[in-house]
Amino acid sequence: MPTRGPAILATLGPTVIVLSAVAIAATLVALVFRIIAAEGVPIFVASAVALAALASMVGEGTDQLGHRLGSGATGVLQSALGNLPELFISIFALQAGLTVVVQTALIGSILANALLVLGIAFLVGGLRHGEQHFASEAPRMIAVLILLATAALAIPALATAPGAPDAGHAVELSVIASVVLLVVFISSIPFSVRGGAGASSPVPQLETVWPIGLAVGLLTAAALGAALVSEWFVESLRPAMATLGLSQDFVGLVVVAIAGNAVEHVVGVQMAARNKPDLAVSLILNSALQVALALTPALVLISLAIGPSPMTLVVQPVLIGALALSALLSALITIDGRSTWLEGLALIGLYIIIAAAVWWGTPVTP
Repeated sequence: MPTRGPAILATLGPTVIVLSAVAIAATLVALVFRIIAAEGVPIFVASAVALAALASMVGEGTDQLGHRLGSGATGVLQSALGNLPELFISIFALQAGLTVVVQTALIGSILANALLVLGIAFLVGGLRHGEQHFASEAPRMIAVLILLATAALAIPALATAPGAPDAGHAVELSVIASVVLLVVFISSIPFSVRGGAGASSPVPQLETVWPIGLAVGLLTAAALGAALVSEWFVESLRPAMATLGLSQDFVGLVVVAIAGNAVEHVVGVQMAARNKPDLAVSLILNSALQVALALTPALVLISLAIGPSPMTLVVQPVLIGALALSALLSALITIDGRSTWLEGLALIGLYIIIAAAVWWGTPVTP
């Protein structure tokens, strides 16, 4: 029995040990700041660091489970569990009445994955390995489904505008569209598992295979920690952003979106750097797809029960246009199953332009 602790630490490996230490330390720092009633910025930074470390721990645990399921299922599972921090952040933000931040954060998550993270992956992979090749069928299908999600945002915005036939019924139309998106998402899961990008490629070998109980235990602990820290993150969000003078749209589209998707940002780029573009594309685009077809409509329905006001799919036209352009550009780049560093740079460039377009929005008020 005395050797059980060291044996578990040896099984986890140095990466998970460091991530656990960072997550615990950042969580304790955020707790101390809350106790001494510090201003929003210190709590916001500490909780964001803790969320990033916890999200990475989720990624490590998911790799262990996915190792037993195959590459296609790994991409789906990694994307689903990797979105847990964002789910928690969105729920607490809705309860706090930050509906605009949640709406833009969801769109920002799609854009961050389809443009920024995919672009960085192609850039890093291209610079290290030259032109990379991957299966193109699934990326094309994912682009089509993201365009469907774009239509689900565009139609409620157009149909409920003043003078339009459904004016005054934004909530009802958003609920209908959300149910349709969830049905399409559930129907897409078998395709992603059996025929998704990377489904036929070999599963990456792990240095150490954990017992399944250890993997499940780590995932459970990381998820519970993310739920706790997410509440602190959201509580500090409004005063922190008011202090920094950032707009609600920029906070949601960039800050919250990037903080809530640390797993895909790190792991997707790592897979491309290791010359595993199939797995990189599977992870990154499946994450964007799950936010578009699952997380967004689910939060619309959840907001009916928990929010001070329901969240709808009616968003600003610039966000709808950005979403459509990102889906089209990522589809054009992935349609031939090849990627270069220049294509990655193009994706990153479009993301920067979109982020700049919401910089001068309505400031967050304390």
